[in-house]
Amino acid sequence: MTKPDDPRLEDEARLEKIRRRIDAAVQDAPQLAKIALEAMIRDHNPELKGSADSAGRAGMRSGKVSELTAMGTLKPGGAERLQRIFDLTNGNMDGAQKVSTLHDMRFVFFDNNTRLLFATAYDGDWDTYINDFVTKIPDLMNLLFDNLEGWPGITSPKCKDYILGLQINASGWFVANPQVTVVDCRRLQRTEEALDTFLDAMSTRQDLDPDTLAALDALTENISQPEGVDY
Repeated sequence: MTKPDDPRLEDEARLEKIRRRIDAAVQDAPQLAKIALEAMIRDHNPELKGSADSAGRAGMRSGKVSELTAMGTLKPGGAERLQRIFDLTNGNMDGAQKVSTLHDMRFVFFDNNTRLLFATAYDGDWDTYINDFVTKIPDLMNLLFDNLEGWPGITSPKCKDYILGLQINASGWFVANPQVTVVDCRRLQRTEEALDTFLDAMSTRQDLDPDTLAALDALTENISQPEGVDY
């Protein structure tokens, strides 16, 4: 296919392709819904690079961030034992900070406390993530997941197959900042704290030349601007 010389024709051809895909996927949807879906696809910010693909053996990945969702059957009394553990820390699993790729993890009881939903977001590849649990927080993992029927132990050669047997791939997966890892978040927090300290110290200086003052004012104004949610 010959590439059009006028870039506006490229946009038009892309828009027609988007509309054909939308019609094929949601032909019976209201027109306003189609327009909203078209805008979502057309206006996607390529800088976010958040299109979902595979996280490895299972799960989806958006940029650098992956998801894992698993559901298992609890042993008799397992929900009560887990709840007592969660109550000790108000539900906060701070010990998991040792896994530097872990964004979050959550435990949800359902079906009258007979089943457990475990969902987590993490950076990188599935196998590497599970290996981090094995090497960094094995005792915590065994404490929690020993309440599931059939749990072989985090160091067992059968553990990965067990997790795969419980895992359900997400059908849709959205990450607000798909290129920002946990390590990036911590670095950015340190950078912000250091910058705030620097700016506070410079604000009391009386010996700065006009150019330096202007540069500091511009920097302060720029970083103090609230980040909009629309892009």
